[in-house]
Amino acid sequence: MVKLVLIRHGQSIANQDNVYTGWSDVPLTDLGRQQARQAGKLLQQTGLQFTAIHTSVLSRAIVTANLVAEEIGQLATPIYKSWRLNERHYGALRGLNKEATKQQYGAKQVALWRRSFDSIPPKLSQPDTGRRYDLVPWTSRPLAESLAQCQKRLLPYWQDQIAPRLLQGQNQLVVAHGSSLRALIKYLEEISDQDIDGLEVENGQPLLYDLDDCTLAIRQKIVLG
Repeated sequence: MVKLVLIRHGQSIANQDNVYTGWSDVPLTDLGRQQARQAGKLLQQTGLQFTAIHTSVLSRAIVTANLVAEEIGQLATPIYKSWRLNERHYGALRGLNKEATKQQYGAKQVALWRRSFDSIPPKLSQPDTGRRYDLVPWTSRPLAESLAQCQKRLLPYWQDQIAPRLLQGQNQLVVAHGSSLRALIKYLEEISDQDIDGLEVENGQPLLYDLDDCTLAIRQKIVLG
């Protein structure tokens, strides 16, 4: 069997302040760095060796990936960064306090935006810019995303960069974000559109999948820690 490990980044400033982040670039808190190192310590106990580490182009995930790699003694392992692993784009909600949006839009509507598969939050007027997105086609830069749309832009990276390595028997580590990992887990575990609202991915908690190295079917899932 081949191993796939998924880790959500450690606590960010936005997590601490309970605001929507999406594609906004925010740093880890001190607690977030501790969570990243603890995730690495837990992973080190498994003795797993990875041929590649995959993360987004957002600092909170990149720093987490580096801290985990340091803890497991695999800083020389190639780290690949892709916008396709970015957090789900929360559109015009980003930067807003989550409790305040419940008062503004109503708890039911906010719950749909946050947890459902198809609901799209209010859109921005223009897409994100900046050097990290120079290679992303303008038409591929979202103004806001549902979880379904997040999954759609994530899956090509899975299919082109992660799955082929797993099929060659190479263990892979993915360090990403709460919603982008929810989208990937939904695909891997074949979770229904209705049931995905109950899935939560905790900061800095490694998820270890034992996969069949011929079909990538899940044989076992272990939550470390």
